[in-house]
Amino acid sequence: MAVITLTTDFGLKDPSVGSVKGALLALMPDIVVVDITHAISPFNIPEAAYIIQGAYKSFPSGSIHIIGVDSELSPENKHIALLLDGHYFICANNGILSMLSNHITPQKIVEINIHNQLHTSFPVLDVFAHVACHIARGGDLDVIGKSINQIKPIKDLAPNLSEDKGKITGYVIYIDNYGNVVTNITRELFEINRKGRRFEVNARNYKFDTIVEKYSDIVNFDLPSAQRQDEGKKLALFNSSNFLEIALYKGNTGQIGGASSLMGLKERDVITINFY
Repeated sequence: MAVITLTTDFGLKDPSVGSVKGALLALMPDIVVVDITHAISPFNIPEAAYIIQGAYKSFPSGSIHIIGVDSELSPENKHIALLLDGHYFICANNGILSMLSNHITPQKIVEINIHNQLHTSFPVLDVFAHVACHIARGGDLDVIGKSINQIKPIKDLAPNLSEDKGKITGYVIYIDNYGNVVTNITRELFEINRKGRRFEVNARNYKFDTIVEKYSDIVNFDLPSAQRQDEGKKLALFNSSNFLEIALYKGNTGQIGGASSLMGLKERDVITINFY
C-alpha cells in the first residue's frame, strides 16, 4: 500500500489540505495519506527544508512526499519529481531539497511536463497529486517529466567554514513549538572540524562552551528537586535531526518562554562556533 505524505504552508483554516487529500483518494482510494505538517510559515523554504529533512527517513522506503511550499509554477519555479535515498519527492524546483541533495545524490530527477494535460491554478492539487499517484501505481518518472541533472541550490542553507577552519558560521533556520532555536550547523560539520579543540558557541550575547547530549544533562539530579531550579536554563545540543539547537530546559512559549523569545533569537540570526 502506497504512502503519500503532505508538507505544506496551507494551514488548516482553508479548504486546500482537504481538497488535496480528496483528490489523492479519488485517484487512488487505497493509498495512505499522512500529514507531516501544514504549519510551515508561508513561503519559508529553509523551514520546509528542515522539516522534510527530519521527517522523511521515518517513513518506509518508497514513500512519496508532496511538498507544497512556494509551489506556483513560473519560468523561474518549475516543478520537479525525484528519487532520493529510496524516497520520492514532488515539489517546486526552488531549492527546498538542497539540504538533502547536498549530502545525498538523487538517483533520478525530472522536470514535470504534464501541465498542459491538467488545470494548474492549484498545482499541488492539479499536478502534484496526479504525479504522486502515477508513482504510487509504479509509473516511471520519465513518463511525467524530462530528465535533468541537478536541482536549484540554496547556498545559504549550508553553514560556512572559515579558510583556516577555525570558525563555523551558520544561522537560525527554524523555531520549534517550545521556542527552541534550530540552526543549520550539523553535528557532522562540527565533529569533522573540531579535532579535539575547545570551542565556543555564540548566539547573540550568549556563549556556550559545552554541547550536551540531551536536555536533562544540565540537571543536577544529586540535588533534591526543590533545590535544582533547572527550568529555563540555557543549553546547546545537537537535536534528533543532528542540527545544533539552542534551547531552554523545559522552555514553553506559553509560560516561562522559549530560547527564541527570552534570548532574542529569530530566524536568519547568525550563530557561530569558534575553535581554539
